[in-house]
Amino acid sequence: MSLDLATDTLASAVPVASAAATSAAASPATASPAASAPGAPVTGAPVTGTSTAGADAPGASATGRATGTAAPTGSGTVVTEEGRVPLTPSALRAVVRELAEQPDQWIHHVRLSTEERWYRRLVADDDHEVWLISWLPGQSTGFHDHGGSRGAFTVALGELEELSLGGPEQGLLIRRIQSGTTRAFGPEYVHDVRNTASGPAVTLHAYSPPLSSMAHYELRAGGLVRTSEEGPEQW
Repeated sequence: MSLDLATDTLASAVPVASAAATSAAASPATASPAASAPGAPVTGAPVTGTSTAGADAPGASATGRATGTAAPTGSGTVVTEEGRVPLTPSALRAVVRELAEQPDQWIHHVRLSTEERWYRRLVADDDHEVWLISWLPGQSTGFHDHGGSRGAFTVALGELEELSLGGPEQGLLIRRIQSGTTRAFGPEYVHDVRNTASGPAVTLHAYSPPLSSMAHYELRAGGLVRTSEEGPEQW
């Protein structure tokens, strides 16, 4: 399926969900067959719902998800508590790009929520997870980190805006993330992603190791101030 056809499918077949409809969509669905290639659905009931928490992709635990946090070794290599080396940002970039080019793998899952962003986890492997998120105009994450996980996201449909802080000479950076654009980042990255366009957007996000926590921040005159933290039990 081409992206043009996927866009038409989204516009004609995906309803704009009310809060009640979104709640119904959050119920466990039929399990999808597992596949060995990155970007394929994982065995087990998918996690789906809505969130305004700073999540590019927050969600509850699922089959195969790693629960350990990353920790440095004496050599400087970061490994998870289970002894696995996280994927690099460039590897995560390749994961979401490959999946974005296969809309038949995810377009039929997309729902839109008028209340909050809708999300669904597509992949929950030991070393990474992949999330599908939809955005209506005005929906945003707020400034947040990724709990030490590396990540990447691509805009599959529509366009978004990303805010981050540069160095002392740069201040607040604002980027337009158009359809087909992919962003990758390291474990200390903090950003705010929002839909300031006039139409919906759909994104794919990958994290390694899978998200274990996320902190939220407010942008004040002196910079970013940490305000709260959440874990999987809140997704």
